Amino acid sequence: MAPSRMLTVDPSLTEPRGHGLHLRSWDAGSDADAETWLRGFLDAEFQRWNTPLTLWTDLEGARDSLRGRARDAREGRSASFRITDEESGAALGHIGVNEINLPLKLARIGYWVLPEARGRGVATRALLLASRWAFAELGLHRLELGHAVEHEASCRIAGRGGYAYEGTLRGAMFEAGRHDTFRDAHLHARLATDEEPPTPRGR
Repeated sequence: MAPSRMLTVDPSLTEPRGHGLHLRSWDAGSDADAETWLRGFLDAEFQRWNTPLTLWTDLEGARDSLRGRARDAREGRSASFRITDEESGAALGHIGVNEINLPLKLARIGYWVLPEARGRGVATRALLLASRWAFAELGLHRLELGHAVEHEASCRIAGRGGYAYEGTLRGAMFEAGRHDTFRDAHLHARLATDEEPPTPRGR
């Protein structure tokens, strides 16, 4: 369904900063961005818990994927951010505000963190920052976050980010590397009216 009013979700106009992070827009024309995107996609932990509809394995596929993300932003469907360290600018991972539905004031959050950045609270801090951005800049009321039931780390991140556990969705996600087999998922959500949790420690 087309957006009720055209919204260009351009992260570069209001790149969120805070909690030691800077959320920047991805650039499909940047070799560094394409290489980071590819490395995140090919990471074993990412592939264990995520099965995109298109399974690409090279830089050209990464660029095509980033171009698709930019197109979705221009058409108001999503906003994709490269998580970077606020001081050094080093890439740490990705977080996206996806499946934006303005009439229902609803969207879904997804994220991944590069191996060298794990264990530092990056995902939680990025989740807090992106959530605040989505509520303030897009006027959303509800943000949802889903993950495979067995993904305990993502469950903890959701809780620390203020996303309450709401239940188990049967057969709601693809199994790893498969498009013909499904697994159960946990559903978490946060409302604009919920109290923002404290910022976790860690850089």
